[in-house]
Amino acid sequence: MHHGCVVITLSRTWRSLGKIEHNVGGHGLAQRSDMKFLSPDSGLMRGWNNLTDGVWINILMLVTSIPLVTVGPALTAGHDAARKTLAGEGHVTTNYFRSFKSNFVKSTVQWLIFGVALAVLSYAWVVLQIVPLLIPKFGFTIVWIMGFEWVWALQARFENGGTLANAFIFGVTNVASTIALAIIDVAFLGLIVGSWFYMPQGLFLLVVLGYGSVLMLHVPILEHAFAKYVNKPESDGRGTVWRK
Repeated sequence: MHHGCVVITLSRTWRSLGKIEHNVGGHGLAQRSDMKFLSPDSGLMRGWNNLTDGVWINILMLVTSIPLVTVGPALTAGHDAARKTLAGEGHVTTNYFRSFKSNFVKSTVQWLIFGVALAVLSYAWVVLQIVPLLIPKFGFTIVWIMGFEWVWALQARFENGGTLANAFIFGVTNVASTIALAIIDVAFLGLIVGSWFYMPQGLFLLVVLGYGSVLMLHVPILEHAFAKYVNKPESDGRGTVWRK
């Protein structure tokens, strides 16, 4: 009888130890799962890093756009820095100012064209409330949006002989991408307007996030459209795009 009691007691002891080991092991797995969740390679941390990089790009764009005439170079540099950030190439600030400097002249000329056109369109919509002008105003606004959505990314991404013309070509031949880019921008603009009227305290957050964060959403759409061009050999310079 005593021997039987000893065997039963030992059996129960081993089962108890097994349960303790199982619980400890499960706790360790949970801890490892938590650590993986917060690791630099996790989706959460990559998303957070992209967001903070987008905010920093936005700050750089705001600072370098203060003279207004430099908005074009800032937009081009913002596109380039956002793309390289998502691709894991170099440092954000270095990429930004390198692109800002190398594209300064061309981007400034492009911004003068788009800036003047924007001023004219704004005047037409606000002041010229004439019914016969409604269709032309819609038409020119759509053309302006198509060019604006592509010209800065093209300038940042490619060397070519006709960035402005190519912007409209891409806008027409990649209609779905153009619409997607426009929807993102209109949504962000809508948030700003809505916050201005209904939640002014949210404006600061939107200004901090800014267009730099929006560009991080633009990059995958733009790169999908550019994919068939980036590996092509250098052209003869007659307007065909090639990789920078």
